[in-house]
Parts: sequence; C-alpha cells; structure tokens
Amino acid sequence: MKDSINKATISKKNMNKAIYPARLKVGDEIRVVAPARSMSIVSKETVEFSKKRLEDLGFKVTFGKNANLCDDFNSSSIEARVSDLHDAFKDKNVKMIMPVIGGFNSNQLLRYLDYELIRNNPKILGGYSDITALQNAIYTKAGLVIYSSPGFATFGMKKGFEYAIEYFKKCFMQSESYEILPSDKWSNDSWWKDQENRVFENNPGPITINDGQAEGTLIGGNLCTLNLLNGTEYMPSLKDSILFIEDDEESKIVNFDRNLQSLIHQPGFKGVKGMVIGRFEKASEVSDSLIKQMIKSKRELKDIPVIANADFGHTYPIFTFPVGGRVRISSKNNKSKIEILSH
Repeated sequence: MKDSINKATISKKNMNKAIYPARLKVGDEIRVVAPARSMSIVSKETVEFSKKRLEDLGFKVTFGKNANLCDDFNSSSIEARVSDLHDAFKDKNVKMIMPVIGGFNSNQLLRYLDYELIRNNPKILGGYSDITALQNAIYTKAGLVIYSSPGFATFGMKKGFEYAIEYFKKCFMQSESYEILPSDKWSNDSWWKDQENRVFENNPGPITINDGQAEGTLIGGNLCTLNLLNGTEYMPSLKDSILFIEDDEESKIVNFDRNLQSLIHQPGFKGVKGMVIGRFEKASEVSDSLIKQMIKSKRELKDIPVIANADFGHTYPIFTFPVGGRVRISSKNNKSKIEILSH
C-alpha cells in the first residue's frame, strides 16, 4: 500500500493528451470487480443472468478474486479492492473492467491506485453512480478516457435493456461518432425484485432549458459523487468541458441545487461550455418546472446550453458515454441534439 501511495503522489495531473483504450471485440475478456459494494449483495440469479448476457454478446467473463468479499459496510478492504483493480489492469487478456454495482466508498481507493500502471495498460473501465469518483480520478491522474455505462448487475435486467446494449456497442465496439437518441420507453421500478411485472412509460425525450450549441471534453457522472473530488488532486479540469450530471432518488431539487452550486463555485467553472442533466428518479419529486427554475436562477449558466431529462442516471435504460471524450450538444426551441464525437 505504501508503494501505491508514493506512485499516486508522483503521477501527473491533467495529462496533455487523453488516452483512448482499444475497442472491444467478440472474444475479448471482461473482468468484473467490486470497487464499491460487494458482488455478494447481488442475487445469484442476477449474477448468472448478467454473465450469460455478456457471454451471449460474445465476451468472456471473469471475476476479481475479491469480488465476493463482504464486510460490515457491504464492501471489502481497500487492499482487496485495489488488488483486484491492479490485477485487472496488469492482465494482458483483460480488455474491459466492469464494476459490479455502485455504493458509497470507491473514493477510498484513490490514494492507493498505481496511476502509472493504469496509464501504461489502458483498458475500458465502465460503471456509474459511486464509480464516478474512481473514473474521474483515473482520467485526471492517468489521462485515460473512462466510461459511464451499465454496471455488471444491471446486465441482469431481463426486460427493457435493448437500448442500453445498443449504446454499449456503439461506444465500446465501434469507432465512429454517434448521436444519442432518446429511448422509446423508460422505467424507474425495482426490477431486481420482480423481473416480470415491470412498469414502463413513454419517453417524451430531453427538454431544453437554455438554447445554444457547444463542443468540448465530456466530464461528469453522478453529481454528489463528483463533488467528493472538489478541492482535491483528483478533480478533473473543467476547461472547455461539457458537464453530464445526474443524481439518485435521495436528490430532491434542493439537494441537487446546492450540489450543483458547489460545483459552480469550483475554480475553473467558467470553462464549462454546456450541460446535460440525466433523468431524475420519481422519488426525488423533481419536475421539469423545478429543473427549469433551478437552472434559470443561476447567472453562471445563463450563457451556456443546458439540456435535461437525458437517458442516464438511476432510471432505466441508460446510454454509455466517455468521460474525457469529445461531445457536441445543441438545443433550440425545445429540440436538442447530443453527439459523441470521440470515444
């Protein structure tokens, strides 16, 4: 652990040139790890279905040796989680690293990661929610473009997952730029409790709050988790950036408002050129009207395009996007367009 701390300290922040990992191909190995919550909290049926779905897509699935360890925090030791991440980056056969699920504590790992090892062995790293802290730190310290994408457990969703697979393939298996179109349906149910009686609703699509167009480096993920990096060496530069931010059911509008304001107060926020907000969960009780009022109240945002209710966050399905990649957004007269240019 001491060596890891030293290597993290000497790693350079804000690498001049982003590193894009190689695309996935049929036959490639995906390593499942648990940098936050343990895989042991996921049902055996979900694990088996997730593994089979990825295998049906043509991938080989392996698991970190510590993925099932579980302590009083539904996680495992820092040493165990760092070891699995390092092993995955070292293994030449592994082409993608896929976290099981989110949680609360992936930021515990940041000081102990070997960023030189990661930079010298670039791989796709997916996941979302709490994994936001790990991803943005790796992008900042190692220069590796990482990805907000469905976690391993989410691949256990039997119905309504086609959209997520479509954008998983677009981002990880193709090199061309792609436009993110809205899903036809969306859901916010506890699918893991009842796979058959799902509740789906028609998707009206994103809403535009501020008109405009912008192109820049995509930064973001889960807002309250990203804010854990504020004031640290792991916070990515916001220069010439487009923010993609979302939050879970606990984020009422007042919580999201103050978390966003905290981000706005960060040095360099003037470098933000646009913003895309993911769909809120129903339990948050955040309406389109409240989102618009919140954004319009912030003078710092008045001159940049802002789009909301995009298909990412803690509702389903979600699209995959590259943190550190290039994106172009435009919004006008309640019509919007999101294009992933480099991934």
